[in-house]
Amino acid sequence: MVVKAARRYASALLQIAIEQDILEGIMADVGLVHETIEASRDLELFLRSPIIKSEEKKEALHSVFSNSVQPLTLQFFDLVIRKGRERLLDQMMSGFIELYKEYKQILDVQVRFAMDLDDAQTGDLKKMLEKQTGKTIELQLEKQPELIGGMAIQISDTIIDGTVRHQLNRLSSLFKEVAI
Repeated sequence: MVVKAARRYASALLQIAIEQDILEGIMADVGLVHETIEASRDLELFLRSPIIKSEEKKEALHSVFSNSVQPLTLQFFDLVIRKGRERLLDQMMSGFIELYKEYKQILDVQVRFAMDLDDAQTGDLKKMLEKQTGKTIELQLEKQPELIGGMAIQISDTIIDGTVRHQLNRLSSLFKEVAI
């Protein structure tokens, strides 16, 4: 969950990136920073530490990212540190990714399935979902053999469950109701 303060910073970064016409570059930077913080518990603890001085945090972020991110991203780091919000940096990156996807009309869709899907099936599913939603779809596929057959599709908080396991559970419930 992204706190309000982090979302405000993320929103400001998004607006500036749009205004300067560097949105895709900033998105790449944000992805890199987010992945780096997620992969490094030490970096996360370093940024959250109240003992470490702001100047040291600024120098560390510049040394880690200066060769791989745009100047605006480095300026963003400086602002965040100057305001004492560096502990929220990872949430800001998450918030930016959410806002970017909202702005670009991209939906994350989780698909759980029992048997492997080939490229044609995956492509057809993506096209069908894009047609239904009117948005660009990013599929997150997960194989779960225990579903027996079929698939379950989750879009935000809506689940379309067409798995054999779900159908068997419904049938079992129906038989129990009839037996009573």
